[in-house]
Amino acid sequence: MESILFEKIGQVARVILNRPTVYNSLNRPMGKALQEALKICASDNEIRAVYLSGTGKAFCAGQDLNELQEPNPPTFDELLGEHYNPIILQINNLPKPVVAAVNGVAAGAGANLALICDLVVATQSASFIQAFSKIGLVPDSGGSFTLPRLVGKQRATALMMLGEKISATEARNMGMIYEVYPDEDFTTASWALAEKLAAMPTYALGLIKQAIRDSDGHSLAQQLQLEMELQGQAGASADFAEGVQAFLEKRQPQFKGK
Repeated sequence: MESILFEKIGQVARVILNRPTVYNSLNRPMGKALQEALKICASDNEIRAVYLSGTGKAFCAGQDLNELQEPNPPTFDELLGEHYNPIILQINNLPKPVVAAVNGVAAGAGANLALICDLVVATQSASFIQAFSKIGLVPDSGGSFTLPRLVGKQRATALMMLGEKISATEARNMGMIYEVYPDEDFTTASWALAEKLAAMPTYALGLIKQAIRDSDGHSLAQQLQLEMELQGQAGASADFAEGVQAFLEKRQPQFKGK
């Protein structure tokens, strides 16, 4: 069974973590396969949004600890440097929206894989847990960067130190994720969100993603300068011309993501 299922449906790339018997926990082959799928998402101009989810009862349970018990196991430098960190950076730098559709438990690096995505939605029965401290580790995969920015320093510290499991509804209420859908509606609703993003002016959405990403290290003056530069790029796009024309003609725009 392939550890990553990949298909292009219309303008959306469907990327599915597929090791359900181990709750989609990540090992090195799966990490490499996910990196390859994300490379395709970046290079294929027909792909205008990415839908990331899992099979079975879990989104992703983090690192497969069985891999660490093998003869000559990988070091943490190898795991993070060759697998987790590149994946997190690929998603963060991808100039297209990425929807994390959290279909079940998201634990450890699996939780942080979801949180680096642009919009995170979850099924009602899903849960999130920063499980690292329970086995004497520290958060990785960008968790110590993303979580405080989403929920604040105090709450992020508590979640990472105490390792408490929180429900999808709690995650939404504290601003960690965007939305929660009833289990029976989850697949349809989460997929519709990805399709909606793919039909929007996705070139501009990529610039929005850049503006948000770069704002972390900017002063207000620097961010204003960046906004001016990005607005110039957006204003020169075919999508902007189409949006204005459609507004004047009182019709729905047909964006191409260019």
